[in-house]
Amino acid sequence: MRQAIVFANDIVAGILTETDDLQYIFRYDDAYLTDHRMRPISLAFPKRREEYVCDELFPFFFNMLSEGANKALQCKTLKIDENDSFGLLMATASHDTIGAIKLRKI
Repeated sequence: MRQAIVFANDIVAGILTETDDLQYIFRYDDAYLTDHRMRPISLAFPKRREEYVCDELFPFFFNMLSEGANKALQCKTLKIDENDSFGLLMATASHDTIGAIKLRKI
């Protein structure tokens, strides 16, 4: 199992998990969830107590990844398999993102 903390504008918003059987789970942090000033991280993830579960990396997070030559260069440099989207996300989304959402490997 691998996990990453999801930050929205440098505030802990939740946890993204890849299970051993390759399911993906996103769960909002309780403090973030109950703070009415905090907005959902995406329209695809309205704030709720229930976990979001998917059999593939959620499109919202997958779309944070580079494509094409940039992806190939990142994978080569970081020694990450090009099919390991979660690994690449954890390696690059802590600093190399556009927008308010960042991830940090736990």
